Amino acid sequence: MDTLKTTRIAPSPTGALHLGNARTFLANWALARQLGWRIVLRIDDLDSPRVKAGAVEETIEVLQWLGIDWDEGPVFESNHLKDYRAALKRLGEQGLIYGCQCTRSQMAAASLSAPHADQHELRYPGTCRPADLVPIDVADLHAPDLAWRVRVADEWNEFNDEFAGSQRHHVQREVGDFLVTNKQGIASYQLACVVDDGLANVSYVVRGDDLLASTPRQMILQRYLGLPPCKYWHLPLIVGADGRRLAKRHGDTTIKSYRQQGVSAARIRGLMAAWCGKPTLEPCSPSEFIDEFSLQRFPRNRIVFDAVHDHWLLHDNN
Repeated sequence: MDTLKTTRIAPSPTGALHLGNARTFLANWALARQLGWRIVLRIDDLDSPRVKAGAVEETIEVLQWLGIDWDEGPVFESNHLKDYRAALKRLGEQGLIYGCQCTRSQMAAASLSAPHADQHELRYPGTCRPADLVPIDVADLHAPDLAWRVRVADEWNEFNDEFAGSQRHHVQREVGDFLVTNKQGIASYQLACVVDDGLANVSYVVRGDDLLASTPRQMILQRYLGLPPCKYWHLPLIVGADGRRLAKRHGDTTIKSYRQQGVSAARIRGLMAAWCGKPTLEPCSPSEFIDEFSLQRFPRNRIVFDAVHDHWLLHDNN
């Protein structure tokens, strides 16, 4: 496997895919096909309480209906539990993690889903942090009612995003020592994402800019685990009139809903192509989407989904 040319499309089956998801996945897919990257389809199903019945199958079918294909997968996060435990053990042996007994009322619980920019995250004040690096015995990692946090240095974290440009974050000031497992021993989004990318030799990550703040955290874990850093492309989101990322609160914008109303895949792709910078709004085939996709034309600002977009999808569907 060429470790320099692998990307992943990683939907989470906690709900039906909507137009915002579709645009990001199509952009990732088109860029990969243009540049010869391998594509791994990964299903981020670790947040099992929120995974809807039948959502995995529906997600895969919708991606295929849109014309998206992949070279490996689907692979499932839920099959990587041993790998997450191995990563946790490696962090523990280096004294880079510590147990945290703080309750929900004292601190937000570990998130198993990706944190987004429109969600408020509390900074952990270091209540349970030991003064010195303390190697952790593997048996302690299975202690009940104990979450695990990774030690974050008091320093600036800098990287260059291939689309968003130069980035400078201070993870310790922003969120502090972040969680790598919750009290049930389940890996957090940040740890699972890093381990999954390492297992698949992913080196190119294309995703929404609501996850931009997650990148320095993941780079810290990559460094601690001895994994090579990825290159990142964080693309502006599709948002509702309130400026927040497209979601249920903005009405039914799922691909499933539009399909049920007779909207064709070509028409969905046509709107996505326009949202990716194509100057004309017209239905297009998968090959046309790839041929016409250009990062140079990709909008630098977030696009607001409105009634005009909805009207175009729902009318003249021949």
